[in-house]
Amino acid sequence: MGKSARSMSPWYLGSTCFILRALFLLLFCRYVSSQCKILRCNSEYVAATLNLRGSNKNAAYCNALRSYSHCTRKTARTCRGDLAYHSAVHGIEDLMIQNNCSKEGPTSPPRPRLPAPNHQGFESLDICNYEKNFFHKNGRPPAYQHCAAFGDPHIRTFHDDFHTCRVEGSWPLLDNNYLFVQATSYPVAKGSNATVTSKLTIIFKNMKECIDQKVYQAEIDNLPAAFEDGSVNGGERPGGSSLTIQERLPGQHVEIRAVYIGTTIAVRQAGRQLSFSIRTAEQVARSFTEEQDLQLCVGGCPPSQRLSRSKCRHGSIAVEMARVLCKEKLPVEDVYFQSCVFDVVTSGDINFTLAAHGALEDARVFHPDAEKLHIFQTGAGCHHLSLPFLSITSSLLAIQLHF
Repeated sequence: MGKSARSMSPWYLGSTCFILRALFLLLFCRYVSSQCKILRCNSEYVAATLNLRGSNKNAAYCNALRSYSHCTRKTARTCRGDLAYHSAVHGIEDLMIQNNCSKEGPTSPPRPRLPAPNHQGFESLDICNYEKNFFHKNGRPPAYQHCAAFGDPHIRTFHDDFHTCRVEGSWPLLDNNYLFVQATSYPVAKGSNATVTSKLTIIFKNMKECIDQKVYQAEIDNLPAAFEDGSVNGGERPGGSSLTIQERLPGQHVEIRAVYIGTTIAVRQAGRQLSFSIRTAEQVARSFTEEQDLQLCVGGCPPSQRLSRSKCRHGSIAVEMARVLCKEKLPVEDVYFQSCVFDVVTSGDINFTLAAHGALEDARVFHPDAEKLHIFQTGAGCHHLSLPFLSITSSLLAIQLHF
């Protein structure tokens, strides 16, 4: 059976009643002036006395009362005339007498406080959020850059240069202190200099505070929504959630967000080719040494690997037909349109219209300057040819594209 009220100690009854009264004042006295800190004193006292146990609980209780008294004295000047303050002062005096607590003696240790957002703790809390960390240090948001590789492949560099490349085999798109991206290509048709990307390997390098090293690998007909180890984030470290992978369209579009380096990557498949787009912080894009000088996103294709889009190797689809098909998804005759026509004519595969369109849509989202979205290169497109019955044939091909 429980103890009767008479058998309870005066300390227990007095402290319980006072704790309840302090809680009442803490919860309902919201009208207290912001300068009067009595509510903070009340909350610290309640926290210090809620879980007192053991043989030394009386001594610990006296320590809490002395801390409470000390707190009220510090805020006395700003709390004159405050009902909650005067109630607390009288209650402390009564409880110290009831429990034989001396006014002088040890006090309860202060509760640890979280650092304020603008103090030194900020950097450690946000070190895995590049944009916040950069803004805190520099007072402005970071600058971003965009690169893409799609189709033949066509490369749009960080500096908005645009090249069409042969680059058969494996070539690095990026190789810096944080990222390594490699594209592997094969000829689009027998005897053709044009190639398409069949494999992409992306390595997010180990960053001690944020992520374990992660590898993402995509191949034609295998666009996984996870890293090679089966995970979908940066691992067990505190900043592991700053690297995530998400499937936008099953088998066709995956997006990887690396918040810790201010980077977003899109990987797409259209027909029998893969494409790559990236938006990354300028500092990250520039974080490489002289030995890492071969990066297609930085310098574009080497001159010996560049192709002219005006010299189309004609296949099963003629230039005028390709222009009509590409015009449906790319109404502006910029380099994306020219690349689309080149790829459709060279390969005979109308799915290349989707590759160019996807690259343009990524650029629309990723490029930091909307006015530089379109790039125009005079005389870089395939030469026109006039064909009879063009409208009928192109309409049939357009229908085929949707199936």
